[in-house]
This record gives sequence, C-alpha cells and structure tokens, in this order.
Amino acid sequence: MRLFVAVVPPAEAVADLDSFLDVRRSAADLRWSRAEHLHVTVAFAPAVDERRLDDLLEGLADAAARRTPVSARVAGGGAFPDPAGARVLWAGLTQAASAAEDLELLSRGLRAAATRAGVRVDGRRLHPHVTVARSRVPRPLDDWVRLLDTYVGPPWTVPGVLVLRSEPGPRYDVVAELPLAPEVPAGRLVPLS
Repeated sequence: MRLFVAVVPPAEAVADLDSFLDVRRSAADLRWSRAEHLHVTVAFAPAVDERRLDDLLEGLADAAARRTPVSARVAGGGAFPDPAGARVLWAGLTQAASAAEDLELLSRGLRAAATRAGVRVDGRRLHPHVTVARSRVPRPLDDWVRLLDTYVGPPWTVPGVLVLRSEPGPRYDVVAELPLAPEVPAGRLVPLS
C-alpha cells in the first residue's frame, strides 16, 4: 500500500486558499486538487507491506510525539520541476525560522521511524507545499506562480499529522492521527522517562 504522512491545514485555511483560487480556475486547463485533498506531505512510503504496518504506526507515533506544534500559513507559490515547464502547481507553506526547522526535524524523524520499521521512504529533502493543480504535460505556469506569490493565507498551528493511504481516484483514507507533543509552559519541568 502507498502511505504518506501529512500535515493537513485546518478548514479555515483551506477555505481561504480555495476561495482565492476559485474565481481563477476556469482560466486554465489544469487538474485542480479538491479542497479536501489539500495537504503537505512530510514523509512518503510508496510501498508498505501490510505486516509492517503496526511497527510503522508505532514508530511514527513516537516520532510525532517528540515534536511540538508548529505555526504555519499557506503563502506564495511555485511549480515543479520549474515554472517554465511545470507539471505541478503548488502553494507554499511558510513558517517562522524556528518553525521551519521544527517541520524539517519532524519530517526527518518520521522518515527515520519508517526506515527503522523496515519501510522504504522517499529520501528527498522536505519542501513544504500544498499541490493545488497538476498538468498531464509540462507547460509554462509562470503567471500562476506570480499570482500565488501574492497569496498569504491565515496563520494556523500544526497540532499533529495524519497517516494516509493513497488509493486510486485519487482518494485518501486516514490510517492514523498522530498528535505532536503538547507544549510545556515556560518554567515547568517535565520528568524524563
């Protein structure tokens, strides 16, 4: 099965981005992502053997519990592999400098946990983004990237991640919800276990 671990923006952030794009969608021959599918992939496992699933989920839960919530917002945009000949149009995920590091550490921890569970993961460096549209053939999307560069969505907090199974269609089924560790109030000691 294909699994990925994702940060899912809250409904308000998705609605804001969807509203920004809605009036412009008819102007392009692109396959637009459905609002309920918008997410930021932080770890991807293209082929998970069912017998490894329990160990994988346990390791991912432990890795998520080691990180604290991250502040983020959807803002800006880009295209893969590049705006002049793109197949993917995306909106960026911006965070404060420390939050960007926290998200990168979360991603590394999740990928390491998957590897320890015997699951092969995509090893590419995290590039936080929300895929908003795809093209079957490479095409210039410079104008769309410039448009998305003007977008700044509302701020939100990442309280946890979802483990999702990718099904044809595309359809995503939630396999597990993994909370990040609650923040510890300043001055309060936490016993080490």
